[in-house]
Amino acid sequence: MLKRFLGFPFMALGLVACVTINIYFPAAAAEEAARTIVRDVLGEEATPGQGKPAPKEESKEDDKQSSLEVLQSRLTNTLAGVVEFMIPPAQAAQPNIDIDSPAIRKLRAAMSSRQNALTSHYRSGALGFTNNGMVAVRDLKLVSLRERNKVKKMVADENGDRKALYAEIARANGQPQWEKNIRDTFARVWVEEAPKGYWYQDGKGNWRQK
Repeated sequence: MLKRFLGFPFMALGLVACVTINIYFPAAAAEEAARTIVRDVLGEEATPGQGKPAPKEESKEDDKQSSLEVLQSRLTNTLAGVVEFMIPPAQAAQPNIDIDSPAIRKLRAAMSSRQNALTSHYRSGALGFTNNGMVAVRDLKLVSLRERNKVKKMVADENGDRKALYAEIARANGQPQWEKNIRDTFARVWVEEAPKGYWYQDGKGNWRQK
């Protein structure tokens, strides 16, 4: 096993000359960005920490592997240093998620200002979060007759801003192909940050209540 751990970094080093650097979707950074925006929009309704995974507990088997993992980590770090030296910094730079463009700030402000008017309808169950990062009218009967047109317009405006937000985040980061990944990330985070009692769609489109 030790021989296998030792061999991996040097095998990788032999391939450095033909490495192609791809800009991958930074899932962790995207989730952090999504939580920042969702918490800002939901305001006091947000439930920070609810969606974070529990810390992983180490097993005895993990302890047995620790010394080998430390050795592998050191060798891998050495390899990373060599790769960084050989690959131009502009290519090797790790992607991040920029959410501070003027367009993004404008969309966040519009969504935040609309939240107070939407909150009571989220709580009543009239509206819910869809599985594609949007808002839908779940039960119009829960909205008074005189407010129905107003609520429908708010939902349309909210969805327009959400769609524009996901596209703008991808555009602002120079990666328009990330739009679906960003939308999927937000769809999950909206539900995780929503307070108990809000309605949302599961992966099959069925409505469920938190």
